[in-house]
Amino acid sequence: MSNQTKENISGSEALIRSLLAEGVDTMFGYPGGAIMPVFDALYDYKNDIRHILVRHEQGAVHAAQGYARVSRKTGVALVTSGPGATNAITGITDAMMDSTPLVVISGQVVSGLLGTDAFQEADVIGITQPITKWAYQVRRAEEIPWAVSRAFYIARSGRPGPVVLDITKDAQINKFDYSYSKTTFLRSYLPFPEPEMENIRAAAELINQAERPFALVGQGVILGNAEQELLAFLEKGGIPFGSTILGLSAIPTDHPLNTGMLGMHGNIAPNMNTNACDVLIAIGMRFDDRVTGNLKTYARQAKIIHFDIDLAEMDKNVKTTVKVLGDAKATLPLVTELIGKRDHSAWLETFNQYRKREFDCVIKAELYPENGGELKMGEVINKVSEATGHKAICVTDVGQHQMMATRYFKSTLPRSMVTSGGLGTMGFGLPAGIGAKYGAPDRTVCIFVGDGGFQMSIQELGTILEYQVDVKIILLNNNYLGMVRQWQELFFDERYSETHLKNPDFVKVAEAYGIRGRKVTDRSELDGAIREMLEHRGPYLLEAVVETKGMVYPMVPAGGSVTDILIGNGNKI
Repeated sequence: MSNQTKENISGSEALIRSLLAEGVDTMFGYPGGAIMPVFDALYDYKNDIRHILVRHEQGAVHAAQGYARVSRKTGVALVTSGPGATNAITGITDAMMDSTPLVVISGQVVSGLLGTDAFQEADVIGITQPITKWAYQVRRAEEIPWAVSRAFYIARSGRPGPVVLDITKDAQINKFDYSYSKTTFLRSYLPFPEPEMENIRAAAELINQAERPFALVGQGVILGNAEQELLAFLEKGGIPFGSTILGLSAIPTDHPLNTGMLGMHGNIAPNMNTNACDVLIAIGMRFDDRVTGNLKTYARQAKIIHFDIDLAEMDKNVKTTVKVLGDAKATLPLVTELIGKRDHSAWLETFNQYRKREFDCVIKAELYPENGGELKMGEVINKVSEATGHKAICVTDVGQHQMMATRYFKSTLPRSMVTSGGLGTMGFGLPAGIGAKYGAPDRTVCIFVGDGGFQMSIQELGTILEYQVDVKIILLNNNYLGMVRQWQELFFDERYSETHLKNPDFVKVAEAYGIRGRKVTDRSELDGAIREMLEHRGPYLLEAVVETKGMVYPMVPAGGSVTDILIGNGNKI
């Protein structure tokens, strides 16, 4: 699609018009000298495109991630050169690890000064090429429409990911005759591989022969908008499934075939039965080490089918029997058509037996403590989830609270879990929650943070203040870097080196930003505080003081087998 009408406009205005042509309605950023012409052009388009002024460039990228993860759109961040661009690196890396579609636009010094170590110059392309799908430096105004069109096509097609456009200041200022064409094809770039029917038939044959099939559901299902196709496949085949952290919410938590979360702090049943199934069906997941544990003992008994859009993931970590390359939205129905209607109720019952054992050994004490004592992370998260009718978006930071939230926050709607998976970025939660609220303004957004990660991006309370972003922040405060402390307890002889935190009065900090807050230390106050938080119109901080040395169980020790599961007090399954 091409706009044939040409106008002589600046590169900066061309950038704004190109973003509008790609459907951008919201972006997150922070101004500076090298990007100032773009912000000047943005001044005339305030009614067309909303810019959210964050308080740190890392926050801009995380907010764009949160926006993209819930909205099915491409997130956009706008930063200046030098430190502005380098502050964005963590977020860009996080987006690459978690396949989040982003376009990050950075300003750059004028082209005549490139390579001279000019003020606030950094080699943005050299830095970001390893952590992006594409990184390109624009040195001429005429290149801007082409580069933007290409950037959005690459970012959101195939396996999504971040793209960086580094635009010199003279390219922003100079004028040219503007027109715009959307990119629909790039030679040598094939984002949507054609399914190979031979492999489709081979996958269906293995599934039809299986007596103990088990599916692993990853974020690729969500990125491909294939939730309904997945459901039809699983229900026809009667196939139980477990989810990776990023695959959570593809199918409602309470679905009878849903056996829980995979991985280091996942549920016992899916981890144990990974090594008991006869056919393992991986769908849109990459066999991350936190899911597989020791590869030498991982699913050695099973035939493995791998559905994925990215050929680079095939056989990278786990050797597969059948590769089904392609978009899950296209490949799953082809296999579903060829499989028979099955009932694996006896196999499913083995999951239920493990589930009962986990409830008795771990969950009951975490969610329903009987003997008083300190609040537990799990019970707070569970009560918040219940109070929202399991319909809220759960955004987390990284640490113990993240594992507890992924375990105990339930979902009934898709795209309900926003967390940093592959990179594990502390500081992700607060800005990502802001972005999620803009991406899904009609949904309740609950941001779970720990006292450590919260302080890594606490300045974004200023963004919430300025825009009155209606997010509910649940701070689970144990005065420790809890996950590191847990490892120190288990594997470093309780030598708690540099993990205890002396914290401020978080409620007063929130109040200084005009955000209502409440601190809860007693279990009897919890229900009322959660109700007050959810009924309040506007942002709210609920600080729950939780047990100081709480542990997240079950746990598969790093490098251990997925069946080598700790359940507390030195006990194993």
